[in-house]
Amino acid sequence: MTAEPRWREAEDSILSADDQLSEALSIVRNFVPVEDIQAEAQRQVLEFAAHHPDVLHRSCLEGHFTGSSWVVDHGASSGVILLHSKVNRWLQPGGHADGDGFLQMVALREATEETGINGLKVWDEPIDIDVHVIEKRSLSEPAHLHLDVRYLVKAPKGALFRGNHESKALRWIGQGDLEDSALSLDESTKRLARRGFTIAERLLA
Repeated sequence: MTAEPRWREAEDSILSADDQLSEALSIVRNFVPVEDIQAEAQRQVLEFAAHHPDVLHRSCLEGHFTGSSWVVDHGASSGVILLHSKVNRWLQPGGHADGDGFLQMVALREATEETGINGLKVWDEPIDIDVHVIEKRSLSEPAHLHLDVRYLVKAPKGALFRGNHESKALRWIGQGDLEDSALSLDESTKRLARRGFTIAERLLA
């Protein structure tokens, strides 16, 4: 029997490497797409993972799992974006799984590290899946795929962000800011934000 989804805080995983991959694949299989683009991403992730047993690790140079999130404030009226240092673009928090198959915990860990907000909690079910290409950065880091499983994360009341070396700036934005040309948010980030706002309004009402 599958446990009901819930808000979760950080926790340690004690699964074996094989079980970690099984957990990640179970998360992807159980995701229910609401848009064709999500269904196609889900298919791509499962097909890629079927041929790459090391897909949870960055050592899988063709592509690997990542976890990212839409972090909303206490009232679900604003979400966090950060100006990423490497690519100089506004993006949502996220990062590599590095062997952790509990992708919601990956998303929560990355959100905590990149925003510096204490007391974040993650909704157990993914809200979006995206597959995108990361351009070649060096001989040791060729062009590859990020298989990104995305979650809703909520911040406590009065949350303040600090950020870290991975970003040049952070800011809260509302739904009306998603089409702001000064931010130049890509369609993938805007899709995540819209989905995140919609679900947050229901869960946090």
